[in-house]
Amino acid sequence: MEHRPDIVAVMVGVAVEGPYSYRVPAGMAVSRGSIVSVPLGPRLVLGVVWGPPKDMVAHNRLRDIAVAHDVPPLSEELLKLVDWVARYTLAAPGQVLRAVLRSTEALDPPRPVVAFRRTGRDPDKLTPARLRVLDVLMDDMAWPKAALIGAAGVSASVVDGLERAGAVERLEMPAPPIVEQPDPEAAIATLSEGQQFALDKILALDPHQFGVALLDGVTGGGKTEVFFEAVADTLRAGRQALILLPEIALTNTFIDRFTKRFGTRPAEWHSDMTPVQRAKVWRGVLDGTVRAVVGARSALFLPFRELGMLVLDEEHDGAYKQADGITYHARDMAVVRAHLSQARVILSSATPSVETRNNANVGRYAHVLLTARYAEAAMPNITTIDMRIDGPPKGEWIAPLLAREIFAALDRGEQALLFLNRRGYAPLTLCRSCGHQYQCPDCSAWMVEHRFRGVLMCHHCGHEVRTPTVCGACGAADALIAVGPGIERVAEEAAARFPDARRVILSSDMGSNAQLKQRLAEIERGEYDLIIGTQLVSKGHHFEKLTVVGVLDADLGLAHGDPRAAEKTFQILTQVAGRAGRASKNGKAFLQTYHPDHAVMKAMVSGDREAFYAHELAAREAGGLPPFGRLAALIVSASEHDVAMGYAKKLLSAAPMAEGVRLFGPADAPIAMVRGRHRVRLLAQSGKDFDLSGYVRFWLGSAEKATGNLRVQVDIDPMSFM
Repeated sequence: MEHRPDIVAVMVGVAVEGPYSYRVPAGMAVSRGSIVSVPLGPRLVLGVVWGPPKDMVAHNRLRDIAVAHDVPPLSEELLKLVDWVARYTLAAPGQVLRAVLRSTEALDPPRPVVAFRRTGRDPDKLTPARLRVLDVLMDDMAWPKAALIGAAGVSASVVDGLERAGAVERLEMPAPPIVEQPDPEAAIATLSEGQQFALDKILALDPHQFGVALLDGVTGGGKTEVFFEAVADTLRAGRQALILLPEIALTNTFIDRFTKRFGTRPAEWHSDMTPVQRAKVWRGVLDGTVRAVVGARSALFLPFRELGMLVLDEEHDGAYKQADGITYHARDMAVVRAHLSQARVILSSATPSVETRNNANVGRYAHVLLTARYAEAAMPNITTIDMRIDGPPKGEWIAPLLAREIFAALDRGEQALLFLNRRGYAPLTLCRSCGHQYQCPDCSAWMVEHRFRGVLMCHHCGHEVRTPTVCGACGAADALIAVGPGIERVAEEAAARFPDARRVILSSDMGSNAQLKQRLAEIERGEYDLIIGTQLVSKGHHFEKLTVVGVLDADLGLAHGDPRAAEKTFQILTQVAGRAGRASKNGKAFLQTYHPDHAVMKAMVSGDREAFYAHELAAREAGGLPPFGRLAALIVSASEHDVAMGYAKKLLSAAPMAEGVRLFGPADAPIAMVRGRHRVRLLAQSGKDFDLSGYVRFWLGSAEKATGNLRVQVDIDPMSFM
């Protein structure tokens, strides 16, 4: 079939399964990757020219492309990434493309900046304010209006008056870039022998070819300095770099370190940015003026044209998994994008994921080890506290041995950290009179008391109610009691035990990102003695005065029947313990546990993480679990339980027979209701070389379609079994 050059296929940025055909109006030139606006129903939507149409449609039935935007076309590798992600995750290609196309504002040329300079003509009336403006302009340079007003300390009307008097003239200047280009030679780091060896191994990967390195280093080992030098090598090679972080709250300190190394701030990409900032970064990445980006997982879909390096800091972190909309893992997609871009990847972690560690073991990734802390700082001494023998008195949560160590650290002027993997005051609230337990009305989860805010809150859907003064079931007054510890309850006990210590609570739901950044900076400056925190404190922070860490609920992650439970627990405990003794002082970590003989606890105390990985890999292989097998979860949800379960059973009966595929369920998901929707789970398991995505696609295509309020969410390679 001959292709007419005036008809093209356009993928629109909405949840559609494929491109639509449009006419190219006379005088308009487009090619594959061109960004356009096209009519879709009654509105204009953004889209991308995908190439020639698959099917010829009568010319007079087609609609015209409305606008061809004046920006470079998207790169071929990015278009291939959209197709790959859609095919692998079973998301609609248009939905994936929407993650690339941010807004029409990003496609508009940057507005020029209004500036002023002297004309040499003096105004008839010369006030002190006018004189200050003219003094600033004595250098005969054009000053942007905002900068001129700030430097002269005047109002805008003073500048406008000088313009009317002919003393200054208005100019339009090109808008400055959102960030300056980083200088790879600005402040080259002095590396230790171990760091230099690690860097040399990474730089052995060709800067213009695909390659992956696992930077596997102990906490405090100086991994950041190593991958900064690798980023510098990429910039020298004329290619762009992307560094991904798992948490927005981590960016503040990280940005400061980047600025110190490269002489300027990187571009940022995360949810705290304004739409204008995001538009400027998006366009700068596309036109190549932005050379380095530090961002959250969604930065993977920025329109890089010369991407040469991707770094995932804390690559094991669960925050890299996107659970809503397109269910993808940023670590896996980063490797795919690098392969398409012929770029290098650095996966950095002190506790690599089991999948990544296995890839390094079999030689798929270069394994780069950092076994010693920077500046010869010692690793913390880790001790388990057997709660069956040496636990605290009833009603308390801090064991006597841990309390003594905290007192000693405070007496030395050092900091201590109490870590609890739970937010709120207590994980369960009930009535002592009738036993009524407060459950979220929209989820099958308990309401968690947040005593500081006076609310009961669901951590799954965010539902909140004021903490009741009487039991909602029996009406008893003052009968509600907290069961189990939460971070606020531990803080209450810490206030009683250590009344003279300057205390701070650090939790992701206790303030905005700006407030969290401020708290972290205050801790780094030593303005607090005792930190009480949840998972947020475990990620990438460097507190020089912190020498004692106490983990109050070291067993928590082992109790949920999750196949990844041991791995997650090992990672969080290693990261938390690693906050201790990162400078010149020796650190100690104490794990309060009822299972001191568990493989995780033994690995922590002995420091033999190789034994842990060997044990975990053997268990995964025996069970056919990743990385030795593949999993796909299908979550069927509906407003009524019987409807969800009934459809899930029909779905199971429609599953095609395939050798090596095992199906489990349907069964109620562990969190059986979220936001008022009942959830039923099916699980498919296969060998690692089986096309499980293709199998599930065929399965759903041949099954009865979900109608009404039924929904089916597919999660290829699930990280959570909730």
